[in-house]
Amino acid sequence: MKKSILLACLFLISAGVTAQTKKWTLQECVVYALENNISIKQSALDVESAEIERLDAIGNFIPTLNGRGSLSSNGGLSINPTNNQFENTRFTSFSAGLTSGLTLFDGLRNLRQLERAKISRLASQYSLEQMKDDIALFVANSYLQVLFNKQNLEILKSQNTITQNQLNRTQDLVEAGVLPKGDLLEIQATAANELQRIIVAKNNIQISLISLAQLLLIKDYENFDIVEKDYEVLGNEILANSPYQLIEKAKEERYEIRIAEEQKLLAEKDVQIARGAYYPTLSAFYNYNTRYADNDNFDRDFTRQLYENDGTSYGLQINIPILNGFATRNQVKRNLINVERAEYRLEQVELDLEADVYQAYVDAQGALEAYEAALVALSAQEQAYLYATERFDVGLTNAFDFSQSKVRLENSQTELLRTKYDYIFKLKVIELYFGIPVTDLKF
Repeated sequence: MKKSILLACLFLISAGVTAQTKKWTLQECVVYALENNISIKQSALDVESAEIERLDAIGNFIPTLNGRGSLSSNGGLSINPTNNQFENTRFTSFSAGLTSGLTLFDGLRNLRQLERAKISRLASQYSLEQMKDDIALFVANSYLQVLFNKQNLEILKSQNTITQNQLNRTQDLVEAGVLPKGDLLEIQATAANELQRIIVAKNNIQISLISLAQLLLIKDYENFDIVEKDYEVLGNEILANSPYQLIEKAKEERYEIRIAEEQKLLAEKDVQIARGAYYPTLSAFYNYNTRYADNDNFDRDFTRQLYENDGTSYGLQINIPILNGFATRNQVKRNLINVERAEYRLEQVELDLEADVYQAYVDAQGALEAYEAALVALSAQEQAYLYATERFDVGLTNAFDFSQSKVRLENSQTELLRTKYDYIFKLKVIELYFGIPVTDLKF
């Protein structure tokens, strides 16, 4: 028994450690954000509200049915409901009935309302999908920033290790009288500066991790971490498309355009609904009534009175609009203005999308050029650093020049990281504009 309890405790401890040390991949972060982000949940509620609006519109085609009942005690001179005679007495009466109604024609407004509700639901769905794309980009950008900070720290640590080794070697050479003491002081200053930069880099990692965790609504900042994966540059082939091809594809795929188009359809549908008020409304009705009173002159019991005192009425009712203070005409005019606004909004969205896609294309091309330039610069700095190291080892250059060469190498390594992840992110923006689903983005 004790052995079983001990094994169970060890299992729980192991599970706790595993949970605490879980590291998140980029894909996991994106999926988690799509499932838990508050803005996405709010957009999902908009879709639910639009569905309720659609059900309301369907309900307008269904007959209404309402029941009513009344129990009262009357005293003094009042009408006996069973014989419709005035009586000066006190009696108790009961009445009940059912009423049903159905709109047969209302200028097609019920039909237009249903069509509008379907359009509204589609627009809400598009807004939800656009929100998912935006959140996925935010998460990817934040994730890549953490990754950059982590790899930048590794660069600083690696360079500091080299500096420490060089410091020990220089100290031996200074003590042996081969190098001046100034070289030792210069390398000591370089080592101290690198340690300060390492501290700053660690803080940057924590800040970026907290920022990512907040975006994911994860509150356990201390145990939150990501997988330290070196992402490769994928998706270069998308830049083989011209900006105009990307723009045309974006117009077909992007939710901004679809949302604006649906809003225009909504405005046009509102005009049709408003114009429906010009037409007569035709409805059908059916009523059933029955009553009971305890002062019935025929001594009928409750059930018999309800059976014999019942009655029905049914028929058609038409309402013809003649004059309503120009309210219908003015509402139509307002909605026509809204249609024009929606048309202008759609035109503006198309112009903005063209500008955004073209800018994203230029940014991606610039990021690619910067990344390629950083690769060349790093190769050159690595060769320069090796040459400087060889010269320093044989005393042909001083510690200051050697440290400067090392700093330039470190800056080149950092710049390569920065341009690489900047280029990866800008490629993801292009892929989204091209209509690639957020779950299929290449990383």
